Amino acid sequence: MLLADFHIHTKWSDGKLSMREVVDLFGSAGHDVIAITDHIVNNDSLVGRMTHRWQLTLTPETFPDYLAEVEREKRRAWDQYRMIVIAGTELTQNALTRRNSAHVLALGITEFISANGSVEEMLTRARSKAPVLVACHPNEMSDWYANTFYLWNRRGEIGELIDRWEVACRWDLFPQVSRARFPYMGNSDFHKPEHLWAWKTLLPCEKREEAVLETLKSGAGLALTRLAAPPVSHVAIPSYAALAG
Repeated sequence: MLLADFHIHTKWSDGKLSMREVVDLFGSAGHDVIAITDHIVNNDSLVGRMTHRWQLTLTPETFPDYLAEVEREKRRAWDQYRMIVIAGTELTQNALTRRNSAHVLALGITEFISANGSVEEMLTRARSKAPVLVACHPNEMSDWYANTFYLWNRRGEIGELIDRWEVACRWDLFPQVSRARFPYMGNSDFHKPEHLWAWKTLLPCEKREEAVLETLKSGAGLALTRLAAPPVSHVAIPSYAALAG
């Protein structure tokens, strides 16, 4: 089983670590597969425009450099850790109310995907450009500001556009997703080092990007686990200085 995390942020959006630091952190912790999924936020709403002003999102101008760094880190991660790195993004529409907010992971991408328009338009656009789409934290989260209910509240209407739903995200479980028998996965929604010890997905497939994406589509044999944080005195996480070197 491959240990995988498909929901990871870096300094390209609102993460605390550089992409290189993230790769070294997850590689040294024994992960087999990760996806870098920095935010692409819509710019056709007040909240979205504020996010762009704070530079917490990828843009059409920055995306080529982002993708180029993913490709460089993909090669280094394989050479150094035998870890697969997948290019992705978190398509993000934040509204003033949680019932109108929606976040979707687009995995295996090769080009920029706009988050503008309605959520349905965003999903349809992403469906044509990404091999795998994942509904992020679709129900009640511990962090109130992370609640995004739009997809869940319209699951009957947009379900066919979604490949998997997060039944586990960081420290939270969503029993509603399980009871609905939706295709599921678990991720950390990583933003800072302590999020390493969170929910993960286990995949029964060959260690190849194509096999990983195919298994996510089918869901055959997929399982969840959560990493237990070691005692503080035994945490084997490289220091920032070591990572930078």
